[in-house]
Amino acid sequence: MVQFGHDQAPALKILCTNWASVDDADLERARFPGVELIVQRTPADPTGFLPVDLCSVADAVINYSATKPLGRPAPAFTSCKIAVRSGVGFDNLDLEGFGRLGIPVCNVPDYGTTEVADHALALMLALTRGTASYDEALRNEDAWKFTRAPLVRRLRAATFGIVGLGRIGFAASRRAAAFDMRVVFFDPYLSNGVELSTGYERVHSLGDLMAASDVVSIHAPLNTETRDMVGDAALSAAKPGLILVNTARGPIVDLDAVARALRDGRLGGAALDVLPIEPADPSHPLIRAWKDREKWLDGRLILTPHAAFYSPASMVDLRLKSIEVVLNLLQEGRLENCVNRGYLAARESPVA
Repeated sequence: MVQFGHDQAPALKILCTNWASVDDADLERARFPGVELIVQRTPADPTGFLPVDLCSVADAVINYSATKPLGRPAPAFTSCKIAVRSGVGFDNLDLEGFGRLGIPVCNVPDYGTTEVADHALALMLALTRGTASYDEALRNEDAWKFTRAPLVRRLRAATFGIVGLGRIGFAASRRAAAFDMRVVFFDPYLSNGVELSTGYERVHSLGDLMAASDVVSIHAPLNTETRDMVGDAALSAAKPGLILVNTARGPIVDLDAVARALRDGRLGGAALDVLPIEPADPSHPLIRAWKDREKWLDGRLILTPHAAFYSPASMVDLRLKSIEVVLNLLQEGRLENCVNRGYLAARESPVA
């Protein structure tokens, strides 16, 4: 803990919940020596909650998990002035609850854009160039055959569909365009004219995107509108042989619907970095069939462990930017990346 004299302000206290790094915030402590970091790897309370005394003294709280909640409801953070999700997705933070208390919730959207976009294209290439299938066949069967990969196809002039043309979606689209693919996107939240500035084609329904695309890559946030968005209805509209890539959030895709579409041939293949339940639920029929190497799935399903965001460089960025978002508000009065402005505005609106 940093010690201050009588003429110095006390250190800002930042509670770091669901901490997963092997070190004790060594990187952050070296970069921000005047900040007191309270690191909580797992809840110490036997009920699974964070200790109340830690919640009540924290000037800020940062959640380092993509899926686990903070461990206490928003009112427990009585001294808190900002809550941060250390990552892009913020569906596990109570936006409304903090908003009612006048506490902004922020995320870190700019730390792993290139990694996720690269990963999405790598997943597509693993299926469309058969790299994973060839490796598997050579290792297990010594099958020196170029026909072992069922989804190999020419990418030039194929259509790459984007669900969500934000930072990552746009980065993925640029990479797809470099493969001479036609890029089409669906994003109802973008204003008119985006298609003119990007040069990409716009469609106005998910069904139209699925019908037009050879590959669909998901780059949307998880919310009430996008949960199970890619289900039976969307997949029934899919162009035959469609490849689905998801590096966003697992619950956006209905895994049962994907299993049905893969089995009946409506879906050519799927490459999933994220799943509705993580780690992968071994009892789910699709996961079980994948683990058992059932023949009907050969070369058609690739799973990676929610790793699209990861590189050593991206983790340094994420860890430092998470603290910077807090300090920019508490030390400089600059609010960045706020994701609950609507709830804050509602609290500040006068009551009729």
